[in-house]
Amino acid sequence: MQNNTQRPMPSQELLDGFAGLPAANIADTMGRSCAMNPRIKRMSGFQGIMVGPALTVKARAGDNLFLHQALDMAQPGDIFVVSNDEDQTRSLMGEIMFTYAKYQRKLGGLVLDGPIRDVDAVRQMDLPVYANGSTPGGPHKEGPGEINVPIACGGVSVNPGDIIVADADGIIVIPLKDAPAVLEAAKKFHQQDEAKVEAA
Repeated sequence: MQNNTQRPMPSQELLDGFAGLPAANIADTMGRSCAMNPRIKRMSGFQGIMVGPALTVKARAGDNLFLHQALDMAQPGDIFVVSNDEDQTRSLMGEIMFTYAKYQRKLGGLVLDGPIRDVDAVRQMDLPVYANGSTPGGPHKEGPGEINVPIACGGVSVNPGDIIVADADGIIVIPLKDAPAVLEAAKKFHQQDEAKVEAA
């Protein structure tokens, strides 16, 4: 089991640069290979673009023991990204954990390749929450798990500190080492895209 407290982190300037860019425009500059599977959808009432550094959690299918530990390690603005062996039988988080994530840990958002519960309450939250569905069935709390290690979420590799961008269309992953070049390309693409819309 690894619980790595250290991870490479993007600069705030880099994060701010992606904040106004639609996920689709960024994805179009990355060879269309960065988008998570559309089974992971936005479940909360958040409107807008979610941007932040990945705090990764590798959980056993249907088990959230290490999600609790990772929440306690999270820094404000982190995007919680959880692999779960693509399990859909047990919810990983519910209203209590989401409330803690938002108000105590001040997370930038959460991406879970697993279900959640308390959906009505989550829909009232402006915390970005993405998951692959919902079920009232609760999780195991036994482990094992790992924190801040490379994972696969939604069919895409995610490394700790990678930049996660998500909006109503879905979620993309920008490898940290590529982020400066991707940002420049995405800005140009977005400007060209807006010009086409205006000309239409």
